[in-house]
Amino acid sequence: SGQVQPHPTSVPLIGLMERLGDEFSYHASAQGLSLHVVPCHLVVQSDSRLLEQMLRNLLSNAFKYTKQGRVLFGCRRHNGWLSIQIWDTGPGIPHEQLQPIFEEFRQLDNPARESDRGQGLGLSIVQRLGSLLGHEIRVQSVFGKGSMFAIDVAVAPLENAGMGPIQVSSESDGDGKAVRHTGMILVVEDEPDLRELLGSILKSRGHQVAVAADGPAALDWIAKGGVQPDLILTDQNLPRGITGLQLIVSLREKLGRDIPAIVLTGDISTRTSREVALEHCTQLNKPAKLKEIAFVIQRLLANAQQTSIGRQADGDMARSENGELSGPTLIYVVDDDDGLRGTLREVLEAAGHAVKDFPSCEAFLETYKPGRGSCLLVDANLPGMKGVALLRKLRDLGDEMPTIMITGSSEISVAVDVMKAGANDFIEKPFERSDLLESIARALEHARDANKLVAWKHAAFDHIADLTPRQKQIMDLVLAGQPSKNIAVDLGISQRTVENHRAEIMKRTGSKSIPALARLAVAASSDEAAQSTVAA
Repeated sequence: SGQVQPHPTSVPLIGLMERLGDEFSYHASAQGLSLHVVPCHLVVQSDSRLLEQMLRNLLSNAFKYTKQGRVLFGCRRHNGWLSIQIWDTGPGIPHEQLQPIFEEFRQLDNPARESDRGQGLGLSIVQRLGSLLGHEIRVQSVFGKGSMFAIDVAVAPLENAGMGPIQVSSESDGDGKAVRHTGMILVVEDEPDLRELLGSILKSRGHQVAVAADGPAALDWIAKGGVQPDLILTDQNLPRGITGLQLIVSLREKLGRDIPAIVLTGDISTRTSREVALEHCTQLNKPAKLKEIAFVIQRLLANAQQTSIGRQADGDMARSENGELSGPTLIYVVDDDDGLRGTLREVLEAAGHAVKDFPSCEAFLETYKPGRGSCLLVDANLPGMKGVALLRKLRDLGDEMPTIMITGSSEISVAVDVMKAGANDFIEKPFERSDLLESIARALEHARDANKLVAWKHAAFDHIADLTPRQKQIMDLVLAGQPSKNIAVDLGISQRTVENHRAEIMKRTGSKSIPALARLAVAASSDEAAQSTVAA
């Protein structure tokens, strides 16, 4: 269509071959094949992006048809040009079919045109891109033994021959070691093999991963509660009526935060690029390189985490950027959702904690033995014994194990009641990974150091004491779950005045959210009660 314009430059082959080798090693392992990559340190004259697409198509073809044996990826030099070759031990191609295989929609093993076996465009695209770049495409094959596809490319001029692949700078710690940022990543991709590949690669790099085949499935995963994603990686063209961009917008609105997002798309039109940019997303064009995806994920997570470094939950104490405390801690997780328990286990173990999980309060009590250095993470509304009942039972027995209640209710009054029952904190589904780790760190810190707990309660009391009587009155009504409109009617003031008071309350207390304000108010009330007892 004339949409693709080549931009020839000097292309170092070593980096390109390493990327493709890493990518297709997964396919080789999955199919029980051997992939042998012979590195080449020469520099050729081509368009890096288009040449990589051509080689990716040829490698995909080799693995598609090779059932046993191996695939060889290497180069041979001939004076001023280089032959980049891919050999396979597949079924081979009859001599009379060596040219027709480059025709559009031609598949030798798919005469019935079954759509789930591809469209037969891979070799046609290679041929067209070769013509566009001036690269000759050659094929040799012995029927029953295998095939060789080659792209003949000019070697770059001598003055550029010594240049190496571009090195991407990375963050480092004080010892010069690369810093790897990890997080919870939601992958939305309808193609099963690619979805599995992305999930496996990201998990191997230390990320926690949730996968979904389309927009409704992703929204359903969020609706069931659990850990909010730190980053969304989605295909743009998804089935079931929701595009990747629409999904990102919906998730951001639902979760109330600007989640970093990457959109994978084969649409390189200006309109699509503009729409992606307007939503502050990063666009990667298909076929995207796995190392490029990994690099962009690192950059986005680093930027997101950088904004939270030094952030303290209600100003009580400093932590690492992910909120972990040093040293392993045993975390008990009690929730009837198998999927959520699995996700929590991944997140907590990645943060260095030991985890024991239970589907019910009854199952937890059967094996639990009181001890120091542990923390309980329990759902408030479980079948059978409720989480709140379990908490009260532990407190009645004199067990002060730090406890964080998971609530599925958006009503702040419910959360306040949970904390009054003795919980150290509460988190509302779906919650951010960083919020979960910060909550655990704060609960453990206060359990280990009574002085810090007392200091935190004193600070909370001082924050609340700084409010005017009217602001305290409005705060109490807000924490009771009353909307601004109802508060205005009850107090005989305008709704705008109520909103202004709410904003000033948040500012004076340093609270970034209503749950944070509730946490502060409960801590302040317990400190006030303690002071009254001492005075009496």
